[in-house]
Amino acid sequence: MVKVFFNNSCNICRAEITHYKKYSNESVEWIDVTNNKQAQKITSKSYKELLRRMHVIQDGKVIDGAESFLIIWKNIPKYNFLYKIFKIKPLFFLLNILYEIAAYFLFIKNKHLLSDEKK
Repeated sequence: MVKVFFNNSCNICRAEITHYKKYSNESVEWIDVTNNKQAQKITSKSYKELLRRMHVIQDGKVIDGAESFLIIWKNIPKYNFLYKIFKIKPLFFLLNILYEIAAYFLFIKNKHLLSDEKK
């Protein structure tokens, strides 16, 4: 079982995960991190960290960032080809850079959620 922790309150994140959900099976559990204290406890990550990057738990290990996409793609047959392509070091390096740029701007866009937590 793979657990995917994502920000459902982010429109882009939600759209992408909704798409992946259509093609995944019961081996992937999708967990919204928005104001989810249990997600923070399970991952040992702060709310800010969970909003900043997507996280996956596989084999008891918490993995974040671009590597989490590799795990998702590996576990969804329709996207297994992306796993095979991007697990190659130079391509993974490129994926990681692109992910970090996108994740940074999505975090800035959704940073207001941190102040919502305090309410």
